[in-house]
Amino acid sequence: MTHHAAHIRAFSDSADFDFEIRGALGASVGGAGEPGEILAAVAGIRHGEHNAWFDAWKGLADRTTATASASAKAEHHASAASAYLRASAYYGVAVNAASALAEPDAMAPTFAKQEAAWRGFVTHTSTVVEDVTIPCGGGTLPGWFFRADAAAHAPDHDGAAAPTLVAVNGSDGSRAALYAAAVVPALQRGYHVLVFDGPGQQSELFEKEVPFRPDWEHVLTPVFDTVARLDGVDAMRIAVYGISQGGYWVARALAFEDRFAAAITDPGLVDVSTSWTGHLPHGLLKLLDEGHVEKFDREMELGLKLSPETARTWRFRARPYGTKGYGETIQEVRKYTVADVAGEITTPLLILSPENEQFWPGQAEQLAALTPGVSTLVRFTEAEGADGHCQPLGRTITAQRMFDWLDERVG
Repeated sequence: MTHHAAHIRAFSDSADFDFEIRGALGASVGGAGEPGEILAAVAGIRHGEHNAWFDAWKGLADRTTATASASAKAEHHASAASAYLRASAYYGVAVNAASALAEPDAMAPTFAKQEAAWRGFVTHTSTVVEDVTIPCGGGTLPGWFFRADAAAHAPDHDGAAAPTLVAVNGSDGSRAALYAAAVVPALQRGYHVLVFDGPGQQSELFEKEVPFRPDWEHVLTPVFDTVARLDGVDAMRIAVYGISQGGYWVARALAFEDRFAAAITDPGLVDVSTSWTGHLPHGLLKLLDEGHVEKFDREMELGLKLSPETARTWRFRARPYGTKGYGETIQEVRKYTVADVAGEITTPLLILSPENEQFWPGQAEQLAALTPGVSTLVRFTEAEGADGHCQPLGRTITAQRMFDWLDERVG
């Protein structure tokens, strides 16, 4: 018998569109998508057709919201929760799509619809969920605490505290997508889960204009303090999971906050800035390194005039950092590294490493090398259909490997 090389054919001739489609299909495992309606909505849209791309996702989200509203009105709560969750995830893709439009004015109202759909899901889901307010840096962060059915998972220990997972989102992922990736498999295994918006994420960015910050120990420490006080939480069995850029924030915090019983980075991440600087000419970066910020900005401005799509993507990606000029943005993003502090991590750490990682290739292995005494590296391959950033088409495999490891430490 002969074997052919495994390769899943692209869903779009645009690498960006293909990645978004894969992520949406992967979220269907956790109920935040429906493969058929996703593929039907984006069929025929080609590279560069940004208006059609935005219209497809917003239209799908609008239709799904209408379905959810009708189910809710008829008191079909399970159907309403399902549709609201999918709609919130679809609006999340539409928000990102709006960033590539010539006039990105659609981002804010689309995000408002995403939030409304999320609230609809929280209202109608059968899972017990509580709004949580997290004191942080003189303000507060919004959180949602999902309670596992303890009686179903530990019938001999009714009323006993359960293990808890804190789920940290990435730079622009929707809450609905994070729910599918981490909350659903955690609840299935008897874990409580806290989801929240950190600085620069989701409502903190769009509603409060609070930017990212690199020192996430000042975020995850108050998050730990808050969740540890909640009823039914075993403070000795709180784990933390970070997806995409959340992998950086988790690793950074662990270097200073050692109370988490275990941690997972999906994928391993050492230096966020390489996904920015890796596409820039060496000579241009040399200008910045030598302190010629204004000249760097002029060169960037000239270059991006030739690629308005790239310019719009840059503005969207830079917005959460709270910076203005191009050079200022690169200087800020370069602060997002754990290369100098990863050796301080003492928490058991599972590092996920997908083959064909397109944003931070090789960094999972780098993080493992910096944390040899506490880390375990788990690889995901193209042959098993689980390659690419955050294994979008391998989320069931991801959950199995993550939680089998986590169960042995806090389960």
